[in-house]
Amino acid sequence: MLAPLVKQLAAAQTLDETQVHAAVELLADEKIPAASKAEFLIALAQKGESPDEIAAFARALHKKSVPLPLEQNWRESREILDIVGTGGDRLGTFNISTTSAIVCAAAGVAVAKHGNRAVTSQSGSADVLEALGIRIDLTPAEAARSLQEKNFAFFFAPNFHPAFKHIAPARKLCAERGQRTIFNFLGPLLNPARPSAMLVGVPRAELCEPLAKVLQTLGVRRGMVVTGKVENQQSKIENSLDELSTLGENFVAEFYHERGFTASSLALENFPLQPATLADLLGGDKFRNAEITRKILRGADRGPKRDAVLLNAGAALFVAGKTKSLIEGWELSAETIDAGAAQAKLTELAS
Repeated sequence: MLAPLVKQLAAAQTLDETQVHAAVELLADEKIPAASKAEFLIALAQKGESPDEIAAFARALHKKSVPLPLEQNWRESREILDIVGTGGDRLGTFNISTTSAIVCAAAGVAVAKHGNRAVTSQSGSADVLEALGIRIDLTPAEAARSLQEKNFAFFFAPNFHPAFKHIAPARKLCAERGQRTIFNFLGPLLNPARPSAMLVGVPRAELCEPLAKVLQTLGVRRGMVVTGKVENQQSKIENSLDELSTLGENFVAEFYHERGFTASSLALENFPLQPATLADLLGGDKFRNAEITRKILRGADRGPKRDAVLLNAGAALFVAGKTKSLIEGWELSAETIDAGAAQAKLTELAS
């Protein structure tokens, strides 16, 4: 039943809203073989997902999601932040976004972290949080309460998106073939908390502007989509980091409700970065990455891994409106760690 859509995509023809909703129904249908779903997802990726297609998929999947019982007055009184990499860079770094998210929560920002177990890496956000002792299986009511009372909650995608159960085998097939899918983009867009502020990392510069425009379309008030180069390495590296990089040039597409959309390179001259290579940012399995996160949050690791967290957490704090610039965000992130607040937040979340 997906074959006509695959044929259309192979002809480089964009799907309209009705076709996207039909495709989502088929992808969520347990009777459709995983191989057929994978063929469709690969055809869509090879054509290149348009902003309209990505937004349409997000809207269709939101309709199938489990609602979150957040108090409306609480929601409207603050920015709700998510900081997330879409995956797909295949560079093996530690969980930079997840570590940065805990720093932001400790700095006083409400962080709604939406994620899953690893698909294209050794350790996804759910994996490392679980290894840190933080519950990832919160019910919608528990997650809402944690966000409101602790400034942090993890929203485990399968708990809020039951349709994912029947899509996961197809995604696994795609991953085994080295093919990322539209779900790498959709993860950040399907956060049940509907964040008003988002820092999203993508693995290629040409994805920044389209995804930023999708965020705007979906109602995000403050957004930054980034990718960072890995320069001066001995071996050729084709992908960029799906984070802000301390290793080379960064490309940023951003928008805020008080000013319009801009796209530019981010200069790092003002940041006190230590010399580093990709090897300095590498992680491992969830247990290795959890230990890296613990060392950074308690101030024991003051090397390049800490710099990567300060840069990304600092940008997230700026996106959330907590600071007036990225460098102020860096400084607040450093103060949050050095004062023991980040370690205290981790202890609170793991209790």
